[in-house]
Amino acid sequence: MEENGHFLVARNISKAYKGVQALDGVNLSITHGGIHSLIGENGSGKSTLIKIISGVVRPDEGEIVVDGRPLTAFNAIGSIRAGIQVIYQDLSLYPNLTVAENLALEQLVEHGTKFAVKSEIYAIAGRGLELLGLKLDLDELIENLSMADRQLIAITRALTQGAKLIIMDEPTTALTQREIDLLFSVIRGLKNRSVSVLFVSHKLREVLEISDTVTVLRDGRLVGDYARKDVDNNKLEFYMSGREITKVKFSYAGGRAQDEAPVLEVRNLTKKGLFSGVSFSLHRGEILGIAGLLGSGRTELALAIFGLDPADSGEIYVDGKKVAMRSTRQAVRHGIGYLPEDRINQGLFSRQSIGENIIVTSIESLLNRWRLVNRKAMVGEIERWVKDLQIKISSENAPIISLSGGNQQRVILARWLATQPRVFIADNPTAGVDVASKSHIHEILRGLAGEGLGVILISDEVNELLYNTNRVLIMHEGRIVGEEQTHTLTEQKLNGFNA
Repeated sequence: MEENGHFLVARNISKAYKGVQALDGVNLSITHGGIHSLIGENGSGKSTLIKIISGVVRPDEGEIVVDGRPLTAFNAIGSIRAGIQVIYQDLSLYPNLTVAENLALEQLVEHGTKFAVKSEIYAIAGRGLELLGLKLDLDELIENLSMADRQLIAITRALTQGAKLIIMDEPTTALTQREIDLLFSVIRGLKNRSVSVLFVSHKLREVLEISDTVTVLRDGRLVGDYARKDVDNNKLEFYMSGREITKVKFSYAGGRAQDEAPVLEVRNLTKKGLFSGVSFSLHRGEILGIAGLLGSGRTELALAIFGLDPADSGEIYVDGKKVAMRSTRQAVRHGIGYLPEDRINQGLFSRQSIGENIIVTSIESLLNRWRLVNRKAMVGEIERWVKDLQIKISSENAPIISLSGGNQQRVILARWLATQPRVFIADNPTAGVDVASKSHIHEILRGLAGEGLGVILISDEVNELLYNTNRVLIMHEGRIVGEEQTHTLTEQKLNGFNA
């Protein structure tokens, strides 16, 4: 591997954890000013490689050369001094401090400054913003900024610390399309300053848009390095998963007899400050998509239908009967299931086992006449869902947080399917999961529709809506502003709604 023209060269990197080979002889080279993407399914070794490059983890074998010099100090400070900065999903900013303080603090600490003068803080921050040509209020608290502006602050902070390589871990997760466009403009500006970027993402459309080169890992091994011009979405999916991912548009599985009531009908649902006058119907066998920018009210609408944050006014009907949705207990009793957008904080009992997370909604059916859990029935129920949804586990007693994102989603799906719902709401069900898991979750949702359930799919991803729904509702500022039949909808048109 040539070092000429490369800022970073990683050779034959290997790392094992308790006998599990996380990385096996992986090579990676990043050019000066190159925009390099790193992709792979969950468990492919991406996170381990990032931790090694950033000095958090020491490799078992291999070496890393930075700017022609071997990296010998495998610690975070050593990597930062070598010009390597990582921007994780949480951005590691201080929400209760101002823009100026966030930009200046770490530089002051590194220089051993004991007493910070306000003028010095503003000088450091001002120089940082000038690097990217940004204009932000230095006195504004970080917690009051949009996620896009926080991303820009994190990038600016990295530059003020002398970053020559910025690693971005899933940077677009919470951004709108307009904010993504702005971020990509900034990233291209870094390229012009000869600052390298390692872009880590599950969103292949964005990888293809921003990258010069794409590196693919699978099962801890290097599949290959590919110039952007030589790959497309289908090739990358194949390289990541090792199999062809077929895409066939969803076909409506139900019927609409004139005398058949919708399985779910919402009339003029309103929640002050969040959404207003929302009306729609959902039929059996139908997958109804909901698109819209973050803040459009789509998630808040789902929470109201499921009784987590009830609406102020309006009506909800299930199978033609008006029902109250003032609590999740009522929603479940009326046959509504919900897979939340934030699976970690809203969907999982993180201190409980995999098995406990699966059976929590069906525990009543597993009690014997003495109101004690029938152990045999419980194990059978867990094994049934693990098999049916192909959940990869080492043991039902293993902690839920030990699973990959895709398997965690399948556990939540199992939990709600055990209640035998008539309506299932999935809010961004494939966010942060790999290609194979994403495809399998889509198959599950299609299968539910095929069995006669009504499914609502809320998603940021255009292709997810195009291929897995038959209608899409467009939400904007808390209102439904349009409805499109998927067979006439194009990616360009849907992107236009999300701009």
